[in-house]
Amino acid sequence: MADKNLKYFSVFYDHIPYPVQIINEKGSIVYINNAFSKQWGYNLNELKEYSVFKDFELRKNGIQGVIHKALSEKNNFTVENYADSLLRSKEITIPFFITNLFHISFDKFDYIVLFHLDQTETMLTEEEIKKTRLSNKESERLKNTFLNVLSHELRTPLNIILGYSSIIKENLKDKLGPEDKIYLDNLYSGSERLFRSITQMLDFAQLEAGNYKLNIQTVDLVGILKSSINILKETVSKKNIDLKTNFTKEKIFVDVDIQCVENILSNLLNNAEKFTKKGFIEIETDILEERELAICRIKDSGIGISTEYMDHLFKPFSQEDLNIGRNFEGNGLGLALAKKYIEKLGGSLLVDSIKGVGTTFTFTLPLSQNINYDAETVKNIGSKKEILMLDNTGESYELIKAFLKNSHSVKIFSIREFKIDIVLNGNYGVIIFDVNPSLWTQSLIICKDLKKNDPYKRPIIILSSESIESRIDEFFHAGADKFLIKPFSKTELLKSLEEIEKQTFQTIN
Repeated sequence: MADKNLKYFSVFYDHIPYPVQIINEKGSIVYINNAFSKQWGYNLNELKEYSVFKDFELRKNGIQGVIHKALSEKNNFTVENYADSLLRSKEITIPFFITNLFHISFDKFDYIVLFHLDQTETMLTEEEIKKTRLSNKESERLKNTFLNVLSHELRTPLNIILGYSSIIKENLKDKLGPEDKIYLDNLYSGSERLFRSITQMLDFAQLEAGNYKLNIQTVDLVGILKSSINILKETVSKKNIDLKTNFTKEKIFVDVDIQCVENILSNLLNNAEKFTKKGFIEIETDILEERELAICRIKDSGIGISTEYMDHLFKPFSQEDLNIGRNFEGNGLGLALAKKYIEKLGGSLLVDSIKGVGTTFTFTLPLSQNINYDAETVKNIGSKKEILMLDNTGESYELIKAFLKNSHSVKIFSIREFKIDIVLNGNYGVIIFDVNPSLWTQSLIICKDLKKNDPYKRPIIILSSESIESRIDEFFHAGADKFLIKPFSKTELLKSLEEIEKQTFQTIN
């Protein structure tokens, strides 16, 4: 090849940091740039006898045919994983090249330029990303499985312990001596504390993983507040704390997930009670109409929060008093959870506090866009005091029967013997369904069947140790009205029955 041609190619390709080689119609290499010499380890004089058309490796991987085609059609092509015998002869790991072949004409001669891009690092990175993605998916699966098993194995026995210890406390309160009462109180409070910590940790894990799915309904915020306050009354009365309410509206309807709101109120109210030794706790509600928000304030005259700690207040597992002998129990998750729940519902949580004076937590929730909807009054759906229960093991049935012995009658059936005719021919007002994780799919089918074929659409309460929101949501989609996570208290069960009766037998105006 003439020197002027070589100079021409050098001007264009010598400065390019990627390997470039140019071949003529016979397959001989007429030019290589510096990057090619560095990558392949040859100079141009050493390649005088070499021809791409005699290269076995290029023939084997089909690249010879592409080069012939580029010459004959005078066109451009791209090949992946370019490797010739020159590279194969060296004891190196061959890079992964993507090679662009394009035709050029110069002095009436045809040439093919091979422009090699080393994609080895990109390929390795993509493989690492793929492995990491698969590893993350597996980790997520294992984590969800672990949470599922942990939830079931801990909640179910805790449900029995808390349930029966509360019954024993109630039935034997006048028969036990002072020392035995202390033992029983410690048993119950310790179990309750363990349950609360387990529930918070599992819920926080679901929120962090993004698996917490909402079941949005239109509900009365004031009604939920009153129920939550009733649970708190006994505790604050023992501490001589004045519990005050200031509701500007009789009803404030919001579009929320009921379980989320109940958890928010439980965490904030328990927090106020825990850190208030004397004085008051006041709950206020209002409406910010121009922003279409409901406002709730929970004030207390407790110990307050220091300015230094305020920035750490909503961090998980964060506590102002970390001394071994600290005066207040807790795992530092309550406020972090409350904030996450509120933000997930489209609201916000603010705090105002003075150390030694008290604290005010203010949160907002979106007002319902569905306030004036009509709800059909359901009539003649059976006795509110008669309950049909589906329970394969009978453990939950015995507990439910003990909880409701003075107010409801409960009849049990197993899943295997259950038929829709049992509901249709009975005088039941409510269906309570204890769901075992091993019969999850079958239980979903039964729940859907009940909602579809029961002409009175009797309310269904699900009992389960399951705490993953996506799984719980499956039952709400199947038609369930309430979902109680084990362990639950007698108060929670009665509250659910009361709410169902209000929703079913009253018309929302």
